[in-house]
Amino acid sequence: MFSPGQEEHCAPNKEPVKYGELVVLGYNGALPNGDRGRRKSRFALYKRPKANGVRPSTVHVISTPQASKAISCKGQHSISYTLSRNQTVVVEYTHDKDTDMFQVGRSTESPIDFVVTDTISGSQNNDEAQITQSTISRFACRIVCDRNEPYTARIFAAGFDSSKNIFLGEKAAKWKNPDGHMDGLTTNGVLVMHPRGGFTEESQPGVWREISVCGDVYTLRETRSAQQRGKLVESETNVLQDGSLIDLCGATLLWRTADGLFHTPTQKHIEALRQEINAARPQCPVGLNTLAFPSINRKEVVEEKQPWAYLSCGHVHGYHNWGHRSDTEANERECPMCRTVGPYVPLWLGCEAGFYVDAGPPTHAFTPCGHVCSEKSAKYWSQIPLPHGTHAFHAACPFCATQLVGEQNCIKLIFQGPVD
Repeated sequence: MFSPGQEEHCAPNKEPVKYGELVVLGYNGALPNGDRGRRKSRFALYKRPKANGVRPSTVHVISTPQASKAISCKGQHSISYTLSRNQTVVVEYTHDKDTDMFQVGRSTESPIDFVVTDTISGSQNNDEAQITQSTISRFACRIVCDRNEPYTARIFAAGFDSSKNIFLGEKAAKWKNPDGHMDGLTTNGVLVMHPRGGFTEESQPGVWREISVCGDVYTLRETRSAQQRGKLVESETNVLQDGSLIDLCGATLLWRTADGLFHTPTQKHIEALRQEINAARPQCPVGLNTLAFPSINRKEVVEEKQPWAYLSCGHVHGYHNWGHRSDTEANERECPMCRTVGPYVPLWLGCEAGFYVDAGPPTHAFTPCGHVCSEKSAKYWSQIPLPHGTHAFHAACPFCATQLVGEQNCIKLIFQGPVD
């Protein structure tokens, strides 16, 4: 594994403690319109100057809406479970000096630390128009980190609103556990998948589970918003590991621990790999012109020297107009090297370092989008089933969220070196 130069990491006692980072799948280093404030493609969680965590304390069973309102207006955090028109259970929460809480959701209100909107496949689109039909909850989830080592991070469904309340209405799935405490699920749910073997070259996908409001782990419901909860999985916890995926029904987040990030390639390292591949002067085997990956900050514009590839065979060429066949689809061409017919697309370097499981050279491209990364990273993401819609799962490119196709979901690229 690649260990970044120590100069990029100041002495630990001078830096605030970093718990980890959340990286939104489907973006290649930044949002299409640029990162702004709390809305960005990557969010770092640091130890807060003062603890803001909360833990459950008093439980009230209330028969009138007025009494319920009176408790939720006390200025303390609380979770209300509406059982019927005349019965509500309100659980008050009290300050916890040992934890920090971070909230994620679609709302731009102040309790939300990280604003997340629906990821659109291809990520080039302006997603402002889509927000009206969003399936992401305004207060989707909260992550609670221990302020003391080993800085364990736990995830819970639902976040507290501006009044410091979480309301689970009559229609929400909720229940009383055998030990007496109330729990519930949010409308579209918060799903989590922990990879088996951590986030490394050898990792295997784990099983997707649903996390409850109190942080218990359940098997998935039949459909995303079904009333009936899944089965309790007592052997699993809501503790996030390096590489855990969090799905908010509209956006999927990758959790990277501070230690995991320390052993991950950096932006500088990816830039060095880009320069190295360009320095080898790969050529178009037909036009014999030299090809070059565009610089990382020009990752939206197809350039003249940009490498293109036939995704059925992996042969890398420069852009050309020939190879169309009347019996194939519009974007399909016949490779002049091996006569294989398939999609012909420009190649883009995967620039979001958080998605790399190793620091290998960029040798493989996802199909059909053409994002390029290391072999092990490509193979890892090619086997990860990501939630799609209300009950489908499919593998997708982490850099643009395009659904992957083809036998392997990715292809080894065949570059031709200079002939001189």
